Amino acid sequence: MEPAHRCCPTSRRTRRPVVQQLLTMPINSDKPHLWKADIAASVDQFNAWFMRAAPKAYRDTRVTTTQAVLDALQLTKGHRAITADVLKAHPGVLPTLRMSTCPPIAVDRLVGLSGCNKTVVMSMEKYQRVPPRMAAPTLDQELGRISRIFSQLLDPDLFPWIPAGRAPGKAELERAATVVADRLCGALANPIVRNAQEQRQLALLGDYLDKRGYKRKPHPGGKPLTDMAAGTYAFRLPVTVGAERKVTVPIDVAIQPKRPRPGKLPVLIEAKSAGDYTNTNKRRKEEATKIRQLQATYGEKIGLLLFLCGYFDSGYLGYEAAEGIDWVWEHRLSDLDQLGL
Repeated sequence: MEPAHRCCPTSRRTRRPVVQQLLTMPINSDKPHLWKADIAASVDQFNAWFMRAAPKAYRDTRVTTTQAVLDALQLTKGHRAITADVLKAHPGVLPTLRMSTCPPIAVDRLVGLSGCNKTVVMSMEKYQRVPPRMAAPTLDQELGRISRIFSQLLDPDLFPWIPAGRAPGKAELERAATVVADRLCGALANPIVRNAQEQRQLALLGDYLDKRGYKRKPHPGGKPLTDMAAGTYAFRLPVTVGAERKVTVPIDVAIQPKRPRPGKLPVLIEAKSAGDYTNTNKRRKEEATKIRQLQATYGEKIGLLLFLCGYFDSGYLGYEAAEGIDWVWEHRLSDLDQLGL
């Protein structure tokens, strides 16, 4: 593990004590002597959860993905009718088609092989639609390029009925759908596990608040945070920040204490889990950017608390502490009591 560094709980940008920003004493950011033991406990907890729950989360996703692949096979008549018209009518089949080739191809590889406009592929991949403003003749040409690539690269071992020039049997379709779904889930394995862990973390926080008499109540994203009703909390709250250029940032949990703090600023929490150290150190600037955006809109006294489970080393913790960000470990949920909720 990396040695602790930059552990002074003072924001590099403001050089003001964290206590002024959070309106409470720091919980863990000012206690580097505890970090080593907490890191080890957090890693053990994540590993235990992964061994117990991650396989089920993956299998459950594979079941739903298999059905989606079967639907795509029906729409394309067992991949015997991959035409521009079919792609235009059903753009959501694109991920299934990418995993139906030999070898499976990524989005950028599809763009490179087909020579089509990347905007078309990204619109189909991310939003399951074709670009609405593209001229019809141009769109047909782009979709034709895409369909020709798939017709050439379809895996003959997965879809033996295509070279045989016949209709597929039910068992053949189900077998092919299972393999394609496994390929899709393999490409999404980390997000699947991360989403399952996030759901669990939010459930833990919700249970903690419910037991203390708090009520979950959605808060309109367009309203200021200070308008949250006392004794309520909200999940995945969109918050508008920025002075000249407005942007929306998501907040995992916002809690308005039963006795609102001065300024009526709620407690903001980000649920974070990680299955390795590399990923966290690549993403550690995200929270720093978010707190700066929040402070630019709501002032220096607004804080951001992290709810951590997994691989967060001293380098990550030191960086967040230096940015004026505190945290609570999932394995010591009772630390939330220090917030006075």
